[in-house]
Amino acid sequence: MDQKKIGGFLRELRNEKGLTQEQLAEMLGVTNRSISRWETGATMPDFDLLIQVAEYFGVSADEILDGERKPESANPDGKDILFKVADYSASENIAFSKHLRVILCAGLLALSGYSVIQQIGGARIFGYAADFLLGFAFGALICGALYTSKYMSKIRAFKLKLLGKIK
Repeated sequence: MDQKKIGGFLRELRNEKGLTQEQLAEMLGVTNRSISRWETGATMPDFDLLIQVAEYFGVSADEILDGERKPESANPDGKDILFKVADYSASENIAFSKHLRVILCAGLLALSGYSVIQQIGGARIFGYAADFLLGFAFGALICGALYTSKYMSKIRAFKLKLLGKIK
């Protein structure tokens, strides 16, 4: 799977419809920075968004994953599509793991900073910093718990419903 090729294909599809990155981002409920990252090949859209993009542009998810249009006569083998989806899912899991590690490491650093301040007895001097670090560590813990649960997909579906993207 060539992310640069896929990104170029997504840009081509967007340009064919005469849309800006901002317009497409608004339609999908993401930021225009996300669209830019997809088009440069830095990241890939989530699988549910990939399906929405494919439906909107009138192409198959397989064509997007290949980064090119396929002739009507080409009937892809089901195994090929399953391998591409599995590969795509694996790349999503890698990105998810990176995000989760960053959140948890930041939380651990904040908790360590809070502990150091408490150990040196600097809570009176660095009270606001200690409170901030403890709050940040608690927030990272909540984010980590949400990321590892099924609630993130529910939150995303609720957000899309609020934005009017899902009927």
